[in-house]
Amino acid sequence: MSHAAIAEKPASTLRGARLPKWSPWAIAAGSLALAVAIGLGAGLDSKVQWGLIAGILFLVGTYGIAARVEGRRQAKDRIATGLVWTAFLIAVVPLVSLVWVTISRGVKVLNVYFLTHSMGIVADSQPGGGIYHAIIGSLEQVALATLIAAPVGILTAIYLVEYGRGKLSRAVTFFVDVMTGVPSIVAGLFILSLMLIFKMEPFGFAGSLALAILMMPVVVRSTEEMLKLVPNELREASLALGVPKWRTILKVVLPTSIGGITTGIMLAIARITGETAPVLLLVFGNRFINNNPFEGAQQSLPLYIYQQYAAGADASYDRAWAASLTLIAFVMILNLVARGIARWKAPKTGR
Repeated sequence: MSHAAIAEKPASTLRGARLPKWSPWAIAAGSLALAVAIGLGAGLDSKVQWGLIAGILFLVGTYGIAARVEGRRQAKDRIATGLVWTAFLIAVVPLVSLVWVTISRGVKVLNVYFLTHSMGIVADSQPGGGIYHAIIGSLEQVALATLIAAPVGILTAIYLVEYGRGKLSRAVTFFVDVMTGVPSIVAGLFILSLMLIFKMEPFGFAGSLALAILMMPVVVRSTEEMLKLVPNELREASLALGVPKWRTILKVVLPTSIGGITTGIMLAIARITGETAPVLLLVFGNRFINNNPFEGAQQSLPLYIYQQYAAGADASYDRAWAASLTLIAFVMILNLVARGIARWKAPKTGR
């Protein structure tokens, strides 16, 4: 065969027919329009029902069109991708709805006055008042709980990863796993029993102790996983130079994993910030400002939200939603700080 004949022969390809890139959007739009028509025709008033019908039509339509054009194998792949997107939307819709409702109802009374004043002598049924006393209480209680739980959790994780062997290590791991699932009310009842034994009145630090109990297993678990990610070669290189093990942990292991450890602590703080049951039992709430967590009842944001919503008045509902928006913003800021620290301390940055 001559070179000219070879050149004229068309090159074979393994690629078959494929749907255009805009086809999923077109199928989704058609499914949504058909779902709305079905919903209106059947008298379905719920938008959730329309969404479920649209999701089913999208999956069926995607499989039918893809199987006809691309084949059944590629159609199954598109169905799997569609299921992932559908699950993502199902998870996002309640979250977006929650944030939207909280913002729309919380901004009614959320202003500088609301953030810088306490309830004082304002009745729950009256407009006015604020959450300054609740912000002070939450910050102090969470800060004290962090000062207790973070060092204990980090040292426990270091023991489990670097030193723990045998029955004691397995027992500690077992109890950490059990504590991870302990309800918050149980931690509150434990501290309350100690308060009753010693005949103590409600005070802010008691709530911090219960929150520390809830925070410790989260810190231990997250720190333990971060320490396990540190390559053993770094430990071996340090020990080969004659550096003691404790100094290797302090100068090599912890700096390498500090970003992940800090992120875990931040997420643990975000987890305990919204706890209500221990605070209700131990801190008891206070309408006035109490800057001393070691004496007298104190307020916190979760307890404030519960009490205002339980009051049942329009003014108290507005304050409850505004306090909820403040609490969500606080947790979101903590998560953003955790992500920023993790990115800043990531090994790829060379820092």
